Amino acid sequence: MKQHSRSRTVLLLCFLVILWGINWPLSKIALSYTPPILFAGLRTVLGGFILLGFALPRYKQLRFKETWFFYVISAILNIIIFYGMQSVGLRYMPAGLFSAIVFIEPVLLGLFSWIWLGEAMYTLKVIGLILGFVGVGVISSGGFSGDISAAGILFALGSALGWALGTVFVKKIGNLVDSIWMVTLQLITGGIFLLCIGSGFESWSSIEWKLPFIANLLFIAIFVIAFGWLAYFTLVGSGEASKVGSYTFLIPLIAIMCSSFMLHEAITLKLLAGLLLIVVSICCVNLQLNPKKVKGELDSESNKSPA
Repeated sequence: MKQHSRSRTVLLLCFLVILWGINWPLSKIALSYTPPILFAGLRTVLGGFILLGFALPRYKQLRFKETWFFYVISAILNIIIFYGMQSVGLRYMPAGLFSAIVFIEPVLLGLFSWIWLGEAMYTLKVIGLILGFVGVGVISSGGFSGDISAAGILFALGSALGWALGTVFVKKIGNLVDSIWMVTLQLITGGIFLLCIGSGFESWSSIEWKLPFIANLLFIAIFVIAFGWLAYFTLVGSGEASKVGSYTFLIPLIAIMCSSFMLHEAITLKLLAGLLLIVVSICCVNLQLNPKKVKGELDSESNKSPA
C-alpha cells in the first residue's frame, strides 16, 4: 500500500475536512435553487467529468471488462445512497445538524473496518470511537434550537451507512482498481443514475440558473466532489480506514460554524462539549500504542472466544 509523507497527509486531511465542512451550508443554499435529486446528479456528474481529464492518460489501468462491477457497487454506495439521501435529507433540517448526524459514519467505519478489513480493534480505539459518536450526539441533540425531523434523521443515517460501506468496499478492492478511475467512474455512473431518477420525479424547469447557484455548483463539483473524493480515497488507501475516518468527526464542527455564519443557524454552548469529546476521540483512535500491548489485548480477546 502506498504511504505518504506526514506533511502531505496533514495537508490532504486539512483540505478534506475544510472543504467537506463548507459543503454542507453551500449545498443547503444550492437547494433553494434546485430540486434535490437533480442537484445531486449534477454535482457528481460534473465532478466525474472533471476528473476524467486526469484519468484518461491512465487508460491502460482501467481494465473495464474485469473491473466494471467494482465501479457499479462503489457508485451505488458512495454516490447514489450517500449523495441521494444527503440532498433529499437537507430539505428536512438545518445543514449543520444534518451533517452532525451523518458523521456517525466514522463509528460505523471503525466497526466495519474491524469486521471486513481486519484492522485492529483495541480498547483505546473502541473508547475513541464511542467518544466520537457521543460527541456527535451531543452536538446534534443540543447544538440547535427547533424541531428535529424524523425523516431528516433517517436520511442522515442512511447516508452515513452508504458512505461507511462504500469506504470499506473501496479499501477492500484498492489493489484491484486504479484509484483515479475508481473515483471518476463512481461519480459519473452514480451521477447519471441520479439524473435519470431526478428527471423522472422532478422538473428541470424548476432549476433557477442564477449566478449564485452556478458558482455554488461549480465550486462543489470541482473542489468538494472531484478533488475531495480523490483526497479521501488517497488517504484511506495509504492508512487505516478507521483512523482516517476518525478525522472526519471534525467536519460537522466546521459545517456547524459555517452554517451559523452563512445560514444563521443557532449554536449553543453544548457544541463545546461535543468538540471536546471529538478531539479526545481523534487522539484515542490515532494514538500509537506499543504493538506488544495491542497484540496482548487481541490475544486476550481471542482466548475468551469459545473453542
